[in-house]
Amino acid sequence: MEVMSSLATKEAYLELLPQFEKSSGKKVRTSWVGMVDILKRIKAGEATDLVIGSAAAVDELMQAGKLAAPRADIARSGVGVAVRAGSPRPDISSGEAVKKALLKARSIAYSSGPSGVYLSKLFEKWGIAGELKPKITQTPPGVAVGTLIARGEIELGFQQVSELKPIAGIDLIGPLPADIQVVTTFSGAPHVASKETAAARALLAFLTSSAAAPVIRKNGMEPAKA
Repeated sequence: MEVMSSLATKEAYLELLPQFEKSSGKKVRTSWVGMVDILKRIKAGEATDLVIGSAAAVDELMQAGKLAAPRADIARSGVGVAVRAGSPRPDISSGEAVKKALLKARSIAYSSGPSGVYLSKLFEKWGIAGELKPKITQTPPGVAVGTLIARGEIELGFQQVSELKPIAGIDLIGPLPADIQVVTTFSGAPHVASKETAAARALLAFLTSSAAAPVIRKNGMEPAKA
């Protein structure tokens, strides 16, 4: 069975997959693809058995006739803030504190996924987008913000907590404060052309089961059913 998945759920998925393969007898091959590219590739006609990505993207692909309803919601993830390991940690206790940290930072990065789209709009709303633009890097699809922070190329980075957490060489300061936090739901649905629909649904059932919940939490997300 072939799976095309965004990277936000990668760590939890990789920990859980061997259990599914053992119990089901199914061998699963997974392609890790940025959300922007998942939309492009599936809309362009590329086929797979199961797509895992943001709920909004899964819905969009359903509406385009590419994925089969219903979607299964797997996990919810908030946006986190990180600096290079050992660097000073800015105050992120409120939206206003985050705004001050952004204005003070020499360089900033966010992803081209859902968190990046949200932050871009937030900076516009705050009226600081123009001031921040010269020092912002938006990583290409599939490139982790944390890797740029770890190399010292970026001072302050933002991405899904689950994508920052496994990166060595960075300090995850914490999630965005509640007054500006945005939570993305990550979901899955089989491709309409799949001949492995039953297996795809079985994998989704496993990923959304109570047995998977502790692993999802350990990797910086919340189970969608919680």
